[in-house]
Amino acid sequence: MDKVQESWIEKNKELKHLLSVRTLELEKSLKDYQELKEQLLLQEKLASLGQLSAGIAHEIKNPINFINNFSELSIEYVMEIVEELQKLEQSDTLSEVDDLLQDIKANLEKILQHGKRADGIVKSMLMHSRGGQGEFALTHLNSLLQEFVNLAFHGMRAGKNPINVSFEWDLDPEIELVSLIEEDFSRVIVNLSNNAFDAMRSKLHVLSEQDVKSSYQPKLIVKTTQKENKIIIEIEDNGAGIPEPILNRILEPFFTTKKGKDGTGLGLSITHDIIKAHKGTLSILSNEGEFTKFEISLPLTSAKS
Repeated sequence: MDKVQESWIEKNKELKHLLSVRTLELEKSLKDYQELKEQLLLQEKLASLGQLSAGIAHEIKNPINFINNFSELSIEYVMEIVEELQKLEQSDTLSEVDDLLQDIKANLEKILQHGKRADGIVKSMLMHSRGGQGEFALTHLNSLLQEFVNLAFHGMRAGKNPINVSFEWDLDPEIELVSLIEEDFSRVIVNLSNNAFDAMRSKLHVLSEQDVKSSYQPKLIVKTTQKENKIIIEIEDNGAGIPEPILNRILEPFFTTKKGKDGTGLGLSITHDIIKAHKGTLSILSNEGEFTKFEISLPLTSAKS
């Protein structure tokens, strides 16, 4: 082999190496671009939600402050009245009055408790509307699930077309503190619960239209498990299920199966983005007419960091 051929082979190797390096750089650039595109899309969606929610949040914050302030003040008044009544000669009538005052005090404390919870929700809405981002904090995952699944359930019960739902809880007691952005992850829980309630309501509606006698009972299963280096959260309903043709599109921004103004198509998309921000994944398993299971997988290393 002469020197020209050797030189040509060497240059060919160099070109192949250079091409390989440039290809890797291009792939990295494309990956970075895709990640940036996804981040921008998330910011646009959050901004859209922020514009919708900011005005509402500002409007209801003042009434909530009045509720909380007057609840606290009324509790103090009730306690003062009880103290003054104790100075009087005791009788059956005074005992009944004291019982009534204790009931009033308990009711006021409940109003204050839920008022503070509403105030926290409003603050979270305002934070998102300003484009702010919450901080990761150690959170009792099982307690968070119970609180916000129940919050979604009572919200559904207070809205239009409420349904009865039974619950099955299977929460791993070994899972304690998990690092989460609580205000974001609570939105995930509420969104998935609301979708489950909608699916079960839809199935009930179909059965009633078909005039089918059925023993169908809406049921929501909430489960947490720890597997090796992952924490798994499952939220499963026995509702209408998701048709196969749209199962792969259900997480797309602005895609919705709800009619009219009932859905924006942002709920599941933002849910997916929040889970990705927690370095987790969201998978969906469904059989039309039978069930839908949403499974959230969070890395344990990230959860503990």
